[in-house]
Parts: sequence; structure tokens; C-alpha cells
Amino acid sequence: MIKKVATITLNPAYDLVGSCQDIELGRVNRIQTVSLHAAGKGINVAKVLKDLGVDVSVSGFLGKDNQDGFQLMFNDLDIDNHFHSVPGNTRINVKLTEKNSIVTDFNFSGFEVTTQDWERFVHDSLIWLSQFDMIAISGSLPAGIDPNNFTDWMICLRAQCPRIIFDSSHETLIAGLKIAPWLIKPNRHELEIYTGRPLPLLEDVVTAAQALHKEGIAHVIISLGDEGAVWINRSSIWIAKPPICKSVISTVGAGDSMVGGLMYGLLMCQSNEDTFRLATAVAALAVSQINVGVKDRLQLSALMERVDLKHFDQK
Repeated sequence: MIKKVATITLNPAYDLVGSCQDIELGRVNRIQTVSLHAAGKGINVAKVLKDLGVDVSVSGFLGKDNQDGFQLMFNDLDIDNHFHSVPGNTRINVKLTEKNSIVTDFNFSGFEVTTQDWERFVHDSLIWLSQFDMIAISGSLPAGIDPNNFTDWMICLRAQCPRIIFDSSHETLIAGLKIAPWLIKPNRHELEIYTGRPLPLLEDVVTAAQALHKEGIAHVIISLGDEGAVWINRSSIWIAKPPICKSVISTVGAGDSMVGGLMYGLLMCQSNEDTFRLATAVAALAVSQINVGVKDRLQLSALMERVDLKHFDQK
């Protein structure tokens, strides 16, 4: 039986990715351009899934004035496209990586979604998504969408597809967590904002993640940057550390790549260990290349073998 998978990106962006030695405030900074490409968290997840051999559908909103790059990409990748076009421009996000691998984001504003646009999207999405096995909802809300309305839509969607994967931050994260999605993947900083306290130790992260798991979220994955990630579910607590990457081009999309790897492993009914090893390796692969995706399966397999995976030892 063919598995049906979709990703939703309500607020996509063109990512302008560059690198520099150091960002000097108030000065002219000369940036080496790495790439300019159509992106967005859910779209990045879809790219990874497609490269891993999963047919995937995508939806969300695109600005009519500059949507051509997205449409071309969906056609090139043979991705089923259900995006809604709205007046205005899809935003541009500038992501600069300094020599110490720190990434600074400059996220510009884009289109605004009207009440009519949102109602049309809700109506259409609840029809065509009704037969899907797994749905990923990733990223922020564009201007015009009320977080409470977003929560209401997710409640209706969960009634049709219980396996909802959710990855967001700030007010969107708060709105989405109200429905206790099946799987979430905030990073450490996003979890600290949500809990309202710093989480300096791994034990602190695990405790906060366990609290979310007890609220009915089956799979809680917290990404920890180059320290790896922690995965809490009903059966275990896993810690995965990626292999050391000698050449970090950009960390942009690493978290989305992990989500794609997790979805693939869970779709294929792989063990927790194999799923987490794959997801960590896909994320590690992302930081060593310009864009997200898996073009070299042999390289991915080699990275999987070097992932340090173990159970978390609670004291």
C-alpha cells in the first residue's frame, strides 16, 4: 500500500544564503553568496522525503508576484502542488553563516493572508488531506492568520489524520502544541522560549521534553545543534550525536532534514534506533552542502554508521 504524505508551509520564503568571516554592525559586510533558492521548512522536508523515494504533496501559501521559482521547483522535483496563491510577494530570508558556524537570520515580511484566503485554504485542505497517512506542518504563520484559527484548523485536521508532525516556534508553536500533535521537533532555544526558562544541561532538556510527552505528544524530539538530538517516546529516551563535519557550509535546513528523516523511518515502520540514526545522518548531511536533500545514498549510509546513538541514562 502506497503511503500518502503531505507537508504544509504556510509562510515559505526564498532563502538567500551567504557566508562571511564576521558580521560587523554598522559596517559594510562583504558576503560570499552561497545560494538563492525557493524554501520554507515544510518544503525542505518535502525535498528530503522525495529524495528518499517518498511521493509527497505540498501546500500552503505563495505570493502571486514572485511564485515562479517555487512552481518551477515543484515541477522539476515532480512534487504534487496544492499551494494557494495570494496577492503580494513571498518573503525573502537572508541567512548568513560566520566563520564560527553561527547563523544569523534576517527574515523579511511578505504577503498577508486575508480571512477569505484562509477560509478557502481551510476548506480545500480538509478535503484533499482527508486520505493522508502523515502530514507535516512546519514554520511560522504569515501576517493575517490568527493563531487561534490556526489551532482550530489543526484540530479538524487531526480528526482526519492523527499522525501530525509539527515543527515551529514562538506563538505558532504555542498554538500548535494545544492539540498535542503526534510528533514535534523544536530545537533547544525554541523549547527554552516555550518553557520560559534556560535549559543548559541535557537533563534539563529531557525533563522539559518529558513534560510535553506527558501532555499526550507521542514523539518529542529536541534538536541540539552539533550536540545532536534527544528523542522521547513511550518506549525509550534516545540520544543521538552526529559525526563531526569537517566542512560546515550552512546549518540552514538541518532541522527540517531531520524531520524528513524521522518521517521516512516512521513511515517505513523502521525501529526507533534505525529511524533516529537515519534522521541524524540526514541532518548532518545537510550542513555539508548548499541545499537540503539526499543526492548521495552511499554518503548517507556512511554517515549513519558514524552516528553515536545510545539510551539516556536517567539518574
